[in-house]
Amino acid sequence: MSTTREKAQLMSASEIDRTLVRLAHEVLEKTEDLSKLAFIGIRRRGVPMAQRLARKIESLENIQVPVGILDIKLYRDDLSAVAEKPVVSETDIQFPVKDKDVVLMDDVLYTGRTIRAALDALFELGRPARVQLLVLIDRGHRELPIEAQFIGRKVPTSSREIIEVKFNEVDDVEKVLLVERTDG
Repeated sequence: MSTTREKAQLMSASEIDRTLVRLAHEVLEKTEDLSKLAFIGIRRRGVPMAQRLARKIESLENIQVPVGILDIKLYRDDLSAVAEKPVVSETDIQFPVKDKDVVLMDDVLYTGRTIRAALDALFELGRPARVQLLVLIDRGHRELPIEAQFIGRKVPTSSREIIEVKFNEVDDVEKVLLVERTDG
């Protein structure tokens, strides 16, 4: 059985917040028409990121960016390995994605397979004008040709290491950890 041990804390709550402020500014700088902007968070930890960034942009620009929640479980290419009957949470996108400038959000970019599944799920809802990817951590090790346009921090990792993002909304704690698998 494999367990993990904490190697380092990569980000504190205040560092996460500062990074999200910077990312909000980057999104604003690279968006031509804010009325077409929409955020979609990949369930679980992409959702609080999308909600927080929408609030930051509202406070900066006094506009409300629509936020949607995307569940990708049924689109994963490892579905049989996830569970015999995966629990599907609801996708909740209350706006048309057609012709929107969608910023898709997730906490960690690793192999790219989660994002591929998210794109499949998203395009079933309509054809956005543009889709960009925003991640808090890019840890490398891509298996698919997917890259993020907005990156909080790049953290090179080994195959034994894992990035754990903890958000108050999901985990009741706020930090980013680097942990390592141990054979135990």
